Amino acid sequence: MRVLVLGGTGFVGRAIVSRLPAGGHEPVLFNRGTHRDMFPEVEQLIGDRYAGDFAALKTGSWDAVVDVTSYLPRDVAGAMDAVGDRAGRYLFISSHAVFDGAGPGLREPIRDAEWPLTNDTYGPSKVACEQDVTARFGDRATIVRPCKVAGPHDTQEGLLHWVRAAAAGGRVELPGDPDQPIQLVDSRDLAELVVRLLVDDKPGAYTAAGDQTTFSGLIRICAEAAGTEVEIVPVAAEPGKHAPLVRDREAWPTLHRTPAPEMLPLTPLLTTARDVLAWDRGESR
Repeated sequence: MRVLVLGGTGFVGRAIVSRLPAGGHEPVLFNRGTHRDMFPEVEQLIGDRYAGDFAALKTGSWDAVVDVTSYLPRDVAGAMDAVGDRAGRYLFISSHAVFDGAGPGLREPIRDAEWPLTNDTYGPSKVACEQDVTARFGDRATIVRPCKVAGPHDTQEGLLHWVRAAAAGGRVELPGDPDQPIQLVDSRDLAELVVRLLVDDKPGAYTAAGDQTTFSGLIRICAEAAGTEVEIVPVAAEPGKHAPLVRDREAWPTLHRTPAPEMLPLTPLLTTARDVLAWDRGESR
């Protein structure tokens, strides 16, 4: 397949682009060109979707489009207008934040949100994007809803923070409840799901989720990955400071998503933690 990836050099996009050639597929990137050296062998079309610059997409056709970087309805509208009827399938990377609590129902869409998005607007904006993709592409639309993504090349303060803390050994302060549920999805499992859905030409919506543990379980897994001994010490949260992966108790029921069957088998969290540590230490690309 010839697959147009909108984005492709960020964390999730990078994992997808890296996975495509392994299956014999040809990725084509559309982005601002600030990281051309990341995939020098891949065709790159330069433009800025947020500025409405889609000129590079005026020609060409693709078996599928993977939209990694749409957050507002106007983002996805511009992209769909640009590719028109020259794309076979449109796969939209959404978020599990679209769900209304722990159940399968979705939140009410919001179409007029602006940056910066908040907990109140991010999920509903993604719902609106999903609706627009499905309305435009019908049975050629595929929606993937990841929970919190983790893996090598993720510079956000998520799993990386706790891997580093555990790797230092000794006292690890946890400004949260050790029993809080934790659910992450390995970026490479997410990429595998995306490619599998494209190959199988499958419409519909799919949840991308990994194995579940507790916060204390996560820290101990990170310590095992690093070969260290840790003492987990719950502490009071600093006012106005949000600790990575810590969630209010009201949000705990949303941390139990069931992964789509197409995702199985899942990468063990220990493997993800080891690979994140190796990447952070410069021991792997």
